[in-house]
Amino acid sequence: MAMISTRSKRVLVTGGRGFLGRAVVERLVKRGDRVCSFSRGYYEELESMGVVTIQGDLSDGEALDRAVNGMDLVFHVAGKPGIWGKYSDFYQANYMGTKHVVDACIKHKVPALVYTSSPAVVVSGKDLEGVDESAPYPDRFHSHYAKTKAMAEQYVTKKAKEYRNKKDGLKAISLRPHLIWGPGDNHIIPRIIARAKRLVRVGRRNCLIDTVYIDNAADAHILAADKLETNPELSGKVYFISQGEPLAIWDMVNRILKSAHLEPVERSVPYPVVWLIGSLLEIIYKIFRLPGEPLMTRFIANELATAHWFDISAARRDLGYNPKISIEAGLIRLEEWLQKNHPSHPG
Repeated sequence: MAMISTRSKRVLVTGGRGFLGRAVVERLVKRGDRVCSFSRGYYEELESMGVVTIQGDLSDGEALDRAVNGMDLVFHVAGKPGIWGKYSDFYQANYMGTKHVVDACIKHKVPALVYTSSPAVVVSGKDLEGVDESAPYPDRFHSHYAKTKAMAEQYVTKKAKEYRNKKDGLKAISLRPHLIWGPGDNHIIPRIIARAKRLVRVGRRNCLIDTVYIDNAADAHILAADKLETNPELSGKVYFISQGEPLAIWDMVNRILKSAHLEPVERSVPYPVVWLIGSLLEIIYKIFRLPGEPLMTRFIANELATAHWFDISAARRDLGYNPKISIEAGLIRLEEWLQKNHPSHPG
């Protein structure tokens, strides 16, 4: 992907060792930018790529302030994912971490910020079919993750609009990639594979969902940064990012399982039963303070039983986003990676 500017940029990527962060870092290094990664751990593999690794926590505003100072561009990718845990942990990582990044960018006059948000911010528990960025935030959030990501996105948007018309003010775009998957995934794919024999279809509906292959998600982030440079009027905008080709959820799950040479999910359980199981497990985990997370929650039950796919025409129009890797091509790459790195699966 060609650079807009011939000058090498100093770029900070929070969560540069994460699934998406690593893909963004690789693209920046390839095009000649000087890259720093802000993460909790030290990663020699990033250092070997010429990336400066900075250790720190998102809750540490002073550490982020030091990391942001002197940058030309920041990708804020890091955050706390998941559907289980204490609200305070999600709040500190997702909202306060983002606030620290934004405030540091403003303080040090960083020209551009690309923030990784999530479609979860508009999930209401009902079907979302072809909705665009005008979809409102729900009156009630169904997970700490969704609530804190929405708070963070709103803060980015507010500050971006506030500083948009200032000569040296921060310009920022928020992206909402949906269900990122592919080789190297350490979240979605491993969970599906590990629970393969216990998975059941929730209800009789095979609802349509969006996903996005890792390369396409990373490309969208680079495009957003480049477009901010040439068209600062995009600052303050939010964009859904996906493959642009929604599939029935259990068809997608089964295609992933096939890539891992595992049997498809055929059994189904009525939605009310799954929802009740999720509710009971939540109560048990809270009462007995069990480690880990429940196999089922009300949020997961709702997600598996509702449609959620999005109109990405705004990203196509404003960012020039066009998914280069199809689902079919991505699955071939996933199968090759799984067989090379995980030749046997527990199922």
